[in-house]
Formats: sequence, structure tokens, C-alpha cells
Amino acid sequence: MTREELARGLREAAYLEGDFVLRSGRRSRYYLDKYRFETLPHLLRPLGEAIAATIAEHEPDAARIAGPELGAVALAAAASLESGLPFLIVRKEAKDYGTSNRLEGAHAPGERVCLVEDVVTTGGAALEAVQALRDAGLQVGTAVCVVDREEGGVDAFARQAVRLRPLFRASELLEIPANPLG
Repeated sequence: MTREELARGLREAAYLEGDFVLRSGRRSRYYLDKYRFETLPHLLRPLGEAIAATIAEHEPDAARIAGPELGAVALAAAASLESGLPFLIVRKEAKDYGTSNRLEGAHAPGERVCLVEDVVTTGGAALEAVQALRDAGLQVGTAVCVVDREEGGVDAFARQAVRLRPLFRASELLEIPANPLG
């Protein structure tokens, strides 16, 4: 699938218009529903390929991939299958039973990890995951997201010494005409 075909597929599958409140608390006239693209194999597979290629190019020393629950787990798994890198799941908070882990999956302090995220607006949830990874002694300098909504996420990551590498910017997807049949 070409980059243009993937962009069109994301737009057709996930773009919704209306009045939405985002996780950041901001209101938006559009919403990119990550579950509408992450649950479709014909989009998830090429997203995994693109994420793996971006990690190889921009974070070649990564030992692992990490995905915050719930939204980025499928993306991290797809990129893991494509790259051969193991992945971690970053819980929103440590579970209160069993191992009481915040991070699920084997890892060792000092390893370099690339964070994977779905849609970034201000970066709040993803940066909480970065902090959890760093608290566990892991190094995080790069994050890859499927879509950057271009609402401050890149700068928020930069303030935490993390380079955000979006596969697409929202402005690119919004330029694609809506599918009149879709």
C-alpha cells in the first residue's frame, strides 16, 4: 500500500465530523477515531510496516517498542511483528493485583525504547507513558504516532527531550476529499 493509499484509508475509516471533546479537554469539529483504523487488518498491517520503518530510520538502536494502553497496543504489536523488536504495554497505572506492574513485558534498565502512539493532540497521555518508561530506567528519545493533530504535541514532546515522528499530520488527511460513497 502506498503512503497516499494509506492516508486515504485512514481518512475514510476514521474521520468523523461533529462536536467532539478530546482527551485534552479541547473541543474539535472533527475526530479521528483510532479504533476505526486500528481494528482493520488492511490498515493495521501497513501501519505496522510504516511504524517499523520509521523506528529503523530514526531510532535504530531501539531494543523495544512501547505502546500505551489501550489505543496503541495494536499498533505496537503490528510494529513488533514487522520489526522483530519485542514490545511493552504501558498501563495507565500499575495494576493492584498479581505483579502490580505498570509496564507489561520483559525489559532491562538502560534499554532504548521507542514509544508508539495513535493520535497525538497535546501529547498528554503519551508523555505520561514516556515518564513511566523513564521511571523504570528505560531511555526514550523518539516517539512515532500515526497522526499528529498539530495542536502542540510536537513541542510538548520536545520539552521532554523526545522527538515526535508522525506518519501523517492531520492537515494532510484533512486535504483528502471525503469519499462520497463512504
